[in-house]
Amino acid sequence: MITGVLLALLAGSLVSLQTIFNSKVNERTGSWSTTTMVLFTGFIASFLISLLVEGQNTFSFQHMQPWYWLSGAIGVGVVFCLVQGMKLLGPTYAISIVLTSQLSFALLFDSMGWLGLEQIPFSWNQLIGVLVIVGGIVVFKFGGLNKETSDSSDKSPSTAPNNS
Repeated sequence: MITGVLLALLAGSLVSLQTIFNSKVNERTGSWSTTTMVLFTGFIASFLISLLVEGQNTFSFQHMQPWYWLSGAIGVGVVFCLVQGMKLLGPTYAISIVLTSQLSFALLFDSMGWLGLEQIPFSWNQLIGVLVIVGGIVVFKFGGLNKETSDSSDKSPSTAPNNS
């Protein structure tokens, strides 16, 4: 279990790092060029590692459901949407929304047993956990709004000292 937690933590840090790199690439080129470059370099890296680790088993695809082949196409949507979300929202806000969405859909898919997953009974504690995270994002995004508003109003001409 500890190994799983460590790998999940590493994955989260890598997703954040990749998203930042993707946004920097996107500053120099278009969104579709960024998506193509990211997925192409990912393909090359994963293909070479797979050949080293799995050898000829890299090409063994028996007993796979046909719709699983859509995974790569879904990856195109993931990269494109992340790049655009980062551009429009900034890294922290975009990633927090992505992770909450990911958790929400994982809860839905697990609870329903969709896409060949083992059905895990839904509990209200799970939903409350997701809602607490959503509440945290709202506080994160809008919690400092009052301070910014009061700071800017303090600097308005009507409150400036009168030197006359």
